[in-house]
Amino acid sequence: MRLFATPFTDLFAGLQRLTGGVGALALPLLLVACAAGWWIYVPLHELMHAWGAQLGGATVTRLDIDPIYGARLLQRIFPYVHVGSAYAGQLTGFDTHGSDLAYGLTVFFPFVLSIAIGVPLLVRATRVPASSIASMALFGFVLPMAWAPILSIGGDFYELGAIAVSRAAAMLGVEGRDWRGDDVVAIIGRTLGGGAFSWPDLAGIAASLLLGIVLAFATYAVGRAVASILARSTRPHAP
Repeated sequence: MRLFATPFTDLFAGLQRLTGGVGALALPLLLVACAAGWWIYVPLHELMHAWGAQLGGATVTRLDIDPIYGARLLQRIFPYVHVGSAYAGQLTGFDTHGSDLAYGLTVFFPFVLSIAIGVPLLVRATRVPASSIASMALFGFVLPMAWAPILSIGGDFYELGAIAVSRAAAMLGVEGRDWRGDDVVAIIGRTLGGGAFSWPDLAGIAASLLLGIVLAFATYAVGRAVASILARSTRPHAP
């Protein structure tokens, strides 16, 4: 159970410790820092989907990003960026050439930021000798990046689970391609709605979601392990 509890204990322990030393500024500062972190992280997250696809050998043709996240500026730098999205952002045009490995890398690559930067900085912000405005601002700024795996359970991590589960199902002669996607609610409505209910689809979607939940919390746990390694490496040694 510790695997599933750690993100919440880190969050609540950090909030309790840091807000105590900042006073009345705590909530406004946290909200502003979190909004700034979200605004920067979202387009970077979407770009890393595209970069993960290219790293895996996939072809990227279209990345939709909402204008509020600087899509027009990014379009001048990356020709595959399209201004406007039904979500904050979504990689809608990519071809993995049949490689599930490339597909998985495409989906997972943004969470390297959570492992290497987000979670370690979140933990570091809560361990400074004394709470301060700077540590509170850092905590809020990196919170979206650190918590991205948990917030993406119904999206990217469901999709990762669906890639694995549908591939396993194919080995058993069950077609599960319709289970794949980055919006579990939309997939449930599309696959199980309209009188097309089937037990294999229900089982496949449920298994994909459960696996996605485990993968999301495991990703946070890896980031926590990185934070521990960094803390040990920077700890002063006795002469």
